[in-house]
Amino acid sequence: MLQEIRFRNLEKPREKKLRTDIRWVCNSFGFVAGRDIECVSEKIVEDLLLHYPRNGPILSEGLANDLDISLARVNHHLRNLMEAGLLYRHKRFIVLRGGSLKSAVEEIRKDVNRILDDLTVVAEDVDKRLGMKNRA
Repeated sequence: MLQEIRFRNLEKPREKKLRTDIRWVCNSFGFVAGRDIECVSEKIVEDLLLHYPRNGPILSEGLANDLDISLARVNHHLRNLMEAGLLYRHKRFIVLRGGSLKSAVEEIRKDVNRILDDLTVVAEDVDKRLGMKNRA
């Protein structure tokens, strides 16, 4: 499975405001970057978070209708959010990983740790084969 996890070290919001906090999480993960000048990914995450506790998983068509954005555009951003590990599809439904934002972040943390563990093992092996010593 291809997974792209990005982080941006941004200053935490000083005030607790729901939309500001959601924006900060999205920006910290790099969801709202590059060509997403209209912050569609952030809007999708916000809509999903506001919808999910009451109604459970949502269809991508529902997100497109809620946000008045084309289905193709929503699906493009959903793919990016799924590759980052925040969301997944269950049949036709879009589901927040772990069922909450905190759980999704914790699951992504586990993914990062697994990736770094694998990188460490391979890097150590390369160093040994090249006769390099660890500069501890």
